[in-house]
Amino acid sequence: MKIPDWYALLLVGVAAWRTFQLLAYDDILDRPRRWALRMGDEWRKQGDPVPDDYRLKPGLFLVCPYCAGFWIGLSWWIAWEISPFWTQVFAVPFVINAIVIAGSKTLAADEE
Repeated sequence: MKIPDWYALLLVGVAAWRTFQLLAYDDILDRPRRWALRMGDEWRKQGDPVPDDYRLKPGLFLVCPYCAGFWIGLSWWIAWEISPFWTQVFAVPFVINAIVIAGSKTLAADEE
């Protein structure tokens, strides 16, 4: 059975977006992100002093949707080209999570 192109694009695109958000911003990866960027545990919020050995360029790359987002999207697309089945297996949980987040943000906006 041939999978429609729009389905592949939507699935890979949403999975790439969710992966980018997870790596760049989600709290669950704060500790590994701080370790990789050498930020340290003392840094808490915007404006706190940044350690001297902080990796600025990798940090900027990580939060840039044009930079990291491109490579994450490319990785998902290459995975799709190699194995559409297994890419779907791994992408669907990311897509479901993205839908839950979108629903939560929409409902929270309605309550304000």
